[in-house]
Amino acid sequence: MTKRRSRGDGGLHWDDKRQRWIATASLGFDPSGKRIVKRASGVTKTAAKAKLKEVLRDYEDGLAIAPTGYTVKDAVTDWLTYGLPGRDRGTVETNTILCDTHVIPALGARKLRDLSADDVDKWLANKAKVLSTRSLEAIRSCLNRAVRRAMARDKVKRNVVELCSVPAGRPGRPSKSFTLKQAEAVLTAAEDSPLYAYFVVSLLTGGRTEEMRPLRWDHVDLNGDPTASPEVPPHIAVWRSVRRSGDTKTRKSRRTLALPGRAIDALKIQRERQGWQRVAAGDQWQETGLVFTSAVGTELDAANVRRELRKVLARAAQMPGMDIEPHVIEPKKWTTRETRTSFVSILSDGGIPLEEISRLVGHSSTAVTEEVYRKQIRPVIQTGATAMDGIFGTPPPPER
Repeated sequence: MTKRRSRGDGGLHWDDKRQRWIATASLGFDPSGKRIVKRASGVTKTAAKAKLKEVLRDYEDGLAIAPTGYTVKDAVTDWLTYGLPGRDRGTVETNTILCDTHVIPALGARKLRDLSADDVDKWLANKAKVLSTRSLEAIRSCLNRAVRRAMARDKVKRNVVELCSVPAGRPGRPSKSFTLKQAEAVLTAAEDSPLYAYFVVSLLTGGRTEEMRPLRWDHVDLNGDPTASPEVPPHIAVWRSVRRSGDTKTRKSRRTLALPGRAIDALKIQRERQGWQRVAAGDQWQETGLVFTSAVGTELDAANVRRELRKVLARAAQMPGMDIEPHVIEPKKWTTRETRTSFVSILSDGGIPLEEISRLVGHSSTAVTEEVYRKQIRPVIQTGATAMDGIFGTPPPPER
């Protein structure tokens, strides 16, 4: 004779309409007096009871019961839709592309509750064959943030992505910088470019492209104040960026930079050229107060600048001696960021201390400068050798 279940153990019955076994359990009453009943279904009795145990375990853990079909794709889509409030449009687009290209095709069909650390490890290992380490970090971050958001909403118990480290990927695009000779050639080739002043100021101050594009005339002082104490040189105030907030990348990125003479001359030329552009555009001109603009006064975007830089580089590459430098100028392989790396490289070759370079480029510490521009930092530390020569003297050359 079958033993009767104890009160609260639940029941198990066959549903002809659904053609499935239904397991139920009563968990008492809610504050309104309504009975709390949890259900699970399965093709077999064992499957139904196993699912009910999982539902009850989640209930006891205080988790809301997520839909059984909630997948990694659902979690990622929810994060992209609701988890990036206030982010710049470019940031949202970049994350969407990474997820659509690398996360969802590989893991999207997996039920979120079934996603394991082994799944994530295998996924990253496969991606490491075709992506750089930096790209691997980016796609892992997307998945991690999506699962963390789902966990905060009781869709899953834990975030297994946080348990997985990023393997070494393929080498990324090597960072490049102009030599002094190349930089001179680039500035010469840029003299007829509508963005001549942009390239001069970027290369001679190390400004980021997102800081140079929103630079305003009211943040430019081409005269300075020689009567002040201490004297105020001609300068630009880098206080804005094209980020959604309008703020610079970090607090230390907000800086005031003295202008070299060549940059001062270039900005004076730019002011005159902009006046002629204003006349030529007529009613189409939009007064924005920006230093670097399109032909109708609107703000430049990154593609505008990159396209013009590559035109300049194509002219520079034709100059004598440019094919024997350490980094041959192939226009399509260079980006606007390389004006900043070139600034660091040229200063480093000139013996400027790392601490000063770090302040000029607006880094929070020298550690950031060393990590980001380690290939451009090249001064040889001579202090120890100089001291030892003074103590021990220089030995005579060996006799032959």
